[in-house]
Amino acid sequence: MIKRASKISMNEIWLLSIVFGGFLVFGLSENVKGPAIPRMQLDFGLNEGQLGLMLALNSLGYLVACTFTSYLADKVGIRATSIAAFVSMTVGGVLIGVSNGFQALTASYFFMYIGNGMLEIALAILAARIFVKNTGFLMNLSHFFYGLSSIVAPIVAASMMGWRLPGGDALGWRGMYVIVLMLSLLPVIPALLGRLPAEPAHDEAEERISYRKLLRDPVAWLIVLVLTSGVISELSIGSWLVNFLEKAYDWSPTDASGMLSAFFLCFTLARLLLGPLTDRFGYTMSIMVLSLSSGVCSIAALFAGESGAILFALAGVGIAPIYPTVMALLAKRYPRGTGTAITFTVTLMGIGSVLGNLAIGGLIEGVRDLYADRGEEASGLLGLQAGYGFIGAMALLCAAACLVLYAYLRKRGERY
Repeated sequence: MIKRASKISMNEIWLLSIVFGGFLVFGLSENVKGPAIPRMQLDFGLNEGQLGLMLALNSLGYLVACTFTSYLADKVGIRATSIAAFVSMTVGGVLIGVSNGFQALTASYFFMYIGNGMLEIALAILAARIFVKNTGFLMNLSHFFYGLSSIVAPIVAASMMGWRLPGGDALGWRGMYVIVLMLSLLPVIPALLGRLPAEPAHDEAEERISYRKLLRDPVAWLIVLVLTSGVISELSIGSWLVNFLEKAYDWSPTDASGMLSAFFLCFTLARLLLGPLTDRFGYTMSIMVLSLSSGVCSIAALFAGESGAILFALAGVGIAPIYPTVMALLAKRYPRGTGTAITFTVTLMGIGSVLGNLAIGGLIEGVRDLYADRGEEASGLLGLQAGYGFIGAMALLCAAACLVLYAYLRKRGERY
């Protein structure tokens, strides 16, 4: 698919609808939590350490999904796997809506993120099978739809939570999650109507050898480090930016959500406009330069204070192309085992995401306690700055790891 300039068939339209629609609902499910988290924290009396634990368990649910989704796709097909992912996300939204305590909320989020993880792996495998030319551009284009929904997600979520029900009560974060996650059922329609491409034939011995080769391949581990550090930075901005702006600068929920939407506007436009450049200049060089720019923007925003808050949004330009460009790199370097390479990389990335969320929450709490003698407001600000500084440092680590990867591949005469 996407190999010729001839007329696109109806089946290709269904396939594109699954990929693009899947990323749309994925972006919504991921990024409505920014405005919702401060409300959850207030309702359940949670501290930042508990929030970090909840987000880490979310990543653990994602990790669990990564361990079985590729196997499931082999056994029951990519269609059934995709549908199961969409339905799981919907059920997760309902469970979040009826949760009555921190434990129930955490368990519901965990379940929803199993659906998210299944969906991301399924979409990555499907995209790798159908985008066989201009892979960097098309991978970024598909992830553009994730950014598109991410732009509106914080504003829509903040608005929906204020909707008034017939009885006069606000819809709140519970009702908002139920309604938003119901949209996950829409891509099930093209998944039922389309004829999905099959996994290229291979035997079981070849599959086992592929995993062993990845474990011994320094390039595979460097790619894991690049993706993990980049994704920790990307996802943490969506999780922590609204909380940071509200508490550090006393912004209103609407203004803070607006800045998060500005981040995702930069994020989305970068995936749309910079995707073709990744094919032209090479995947590793592109990732290195872009992640460096994102890290610099995030760190500079902290030093500039409230007046430099726009730099938080501009960090989205550099961090946006990291994930899809790494997927393109995997598809090109491991053409005969792309599903295996994606599963290997994303599973280890999930472990890193768990540790990353724990580190951010723990760092905020630890710095706050360390400087408690300076007063609650000052110590709280220092804690938030330390946590967000870690987010920027992850983008810089991504750039450094990619520099090592670029040098290693160039020494071996490989260019990606």
